[in-house]
Formats: sequence, C-alpha cells, structure tokens
Amino acid sequence: MIIMIGCVLLLVAVLALGKFLQIRALIAAVPKPGPQTVSTAEVQKMQWQSQFTAVGTLNPVRGADLSTEVAGLVRNVHFKSGQDVKAGALLVELNADSDIALLHSAEAAAAQAATVLKRDQAQLAIQAVSQAQIDADTNDLKAKRAQVEQQAAVVAKKSIRAPFAGRLGISGLNPGQYVNAGDKLVTLQTLDPIYVDFSLPQQQLAGLAVGQVVNLSVDTFPDQTFSGKINAISPKVDSATRNVQVEATVANPKQVLLPGMFANVKIDIGGTQERLTLPSTAVTYNPYGSTVYVVKQAEAPKPGAPGAAGAAGTPAPATDAQGKPQLVAQQIFVETGPTRGDQISIVKGLEAGQVVVSSGQNKLKNGTPVTVDNSVQPTNDANPKPQEK
Repeated sequence: MIIMIGCVLLLVAVLALGKFLQIRALIAAVPKPGPQTVSTAEVQKMQWQSQFTAVGTLNPVRGADLSTEVAGLVRNVHFKSGQDVKAGALLVELNADSDIALLHSAEAAAAQAATVLKRDQAQLAIQAVSQAQIDADTNDLKAKRAQVEQQAAVVAKKSIRAPFAGRLGISGLNPGQYVNAGDKLVTLQTLDPIYVDFSLPQQQLAGLAVGQVVNLSVDTFPDQTFSGKINAISPKVDSATRNVQVEATVANPKQVLLPGMFANVKIDIGGTQERLTLPSTAVTYNPYGSTVYVVKQAEAPKPGAPGAAGAAGTPAPATDAQGKPQLVAQQIFVETGPTRGDQISIVKGLEAGQVVVSSGQNKLKNGTPVTVDNSVQPTNDANPKPQEK
C-alpha cells in the first residue's frame, strides 16, 4: 500500500513538472512586443502672461429702432439705407396738413386773446372794467398759448429726426405708405466706440478693475486684435450662474465691429512669469490625477545578472538589437496650471529639459520601450489661428 501511494505521488509530481515546463515553453515562445513609436517634446521654460478669457457680445453705445409717436401718411423719406447721419437730421416727414391748419387756428385764437387783454388793460386805466376781467383775460391768453404749444408739438411729431449720430439700417419705407404709432421705421446705431459685454466667474472678480485693458478678436477679422478698457463691472453676481457681468468700451474708428457680433475677450492679469510649458496633448487626464510619460534611457542589467556586460564594473547602457540606446517611457503624475492656446503650464512634477511623450500615450505603460519619431508633431502655439483650406 505504501509503495502504491508513493508511485501515485511520484506520477502526479512528474505530470505537474511536465505541465509546468510546457507552460513555461509556451510563455517563452510568445513574441515580446516591440518598441512603440511616439513623438516627444521637451519641457521648456517660457514667459507666461496670465489671462482671463471669455466670450462676449458687441453692443452699441447708442442704438435704437426709430418709430413714430403718431400715425400718418409718409410724405417724404430723407435718408438712404446704410447712410451715416448726424444728430437732429430729418429722416421722415408725415403728412401734417390738418395739424398745421389746427396750429394756425390756435395761433389766431391766441392772438385774439392777446388783443382782448390789451384792450381791457386800457379800459382798466379809466375804470371801465374791473380787475377781475383783466385776470380772466390773462388766464384765457395763457390757455390759448398752451394750446398753440400743444399743437406745435403734434406738428413736430410728424417730422422724425435722428436722436443721435450714427448709421442707419436697411428700411423699406416709401412715400405714400401709412404707418401706425409705434411702427418701426429704421434702426440707428452708433458704431464708434462700441461696447463688449461678457461674463466671468465670481472667483475671477478679484482680478478685475475699472480701466483694465481688454483685447478682443472676432471671427470676421481673425488677424486683427481690438483693444479697449473696462468701464463698468456689475455690482451683482447672477445667483443662477455665479457669473458677474462686465462691460468694456472698444474703439472702432473703421466701424468694422458691428452690434450683435460675438467676440473672444482676453484680459491680462498681473505681469509675466516663467512657467514650465508643454503641448496640451502631452498631458493625460484621469480621475486619479494628470499624468505624462517621460522618455528616458533604459537601465542596463546589474553586474552578475543574466545578460549583464560583466560580473564586475559599471554596466554598459541598455541597447536595442541595432546597438542604439534603448528608450523607455515612465509615467509621472503632474500638477497642471493655466492653459493658453495649444499649451499648458506645469506647476509640479517636471523639470526643464526633460523629454516627454507628446502623442501616442494611449499605447504606453510604465517601462514600455519606445521609438521616437518627431516627423509629425502636435501643434504647440500660444495663439493658434484656424486654418482654412
């Protein structure tokens, strides 16, 4: 029985050893993955200007849709669409014949009341009328003159004038057309200067001040930058968005900026600083932190270890099959700072001069051999501009 048990155990051990050797041979036969091709960028120290960025809307300093207070028939149109006009310029005349006739009637009644008052004053000197009559005549003259002023105001409303200087919009108004009170006749906008209104988060409020310089650009003119100054900061933070409204005045001498355009607004905060800078593509964002892959030379085997250059002395650098230094990727956690364009600043975790992977990180892990190919590099521009084909 003992011999039989020993034989069974020996057989199990032999089978287990055979299976182990078979598995090890299979593992050894699996080809090892070759080096992964990546592009790299060097960590550089650059001058960095901190900025607040926002998207704003252009609004006129003065702008209105002109209308009429009274209804009437259009007699004359004294402007052309898109014309620049001065303050007080006559734009539209409505038919005011009946109103002018009523004005003349009121003027005649006022003149008659003045004549009566003058005659009664002469009669008062000889005690032919009482002082009460003179007071009644005086009040009647004031009432008649008030009626003249009222009718003159009605006549004036039949002439629509520009309330301020600016540029007129497009209008389809024509002589002979009937307009009702409140109908839009034409829009009038002052284009120089012009406002830009934008919102910023409440945590950036401490960096804002009236008089601060702002720079803005619009898609219509991507190569131009327009400068202005903050003229007002809202005293109230929006409770829904926790943003504060800011208004800046921008010079527009060529009148190329138009109300309603959206603009990209940038505000410089403080002076320039030196920051470690990388292309934004070099940073990988994860729930547990931001990481980059640093490219460095692979460590050579220790003396005496299998594959070592010798049992003693300094080991030779690790090389690949072609005898070139072998590079590997090492994952490092970093703390990132502000961004600008295609660049991101690094606050902690790297030093100037280190080489990091700028593209191809998704196929890497710690210790993965890499081959550098910088024939195609990701963009690394502080002020990128859209490229249109």
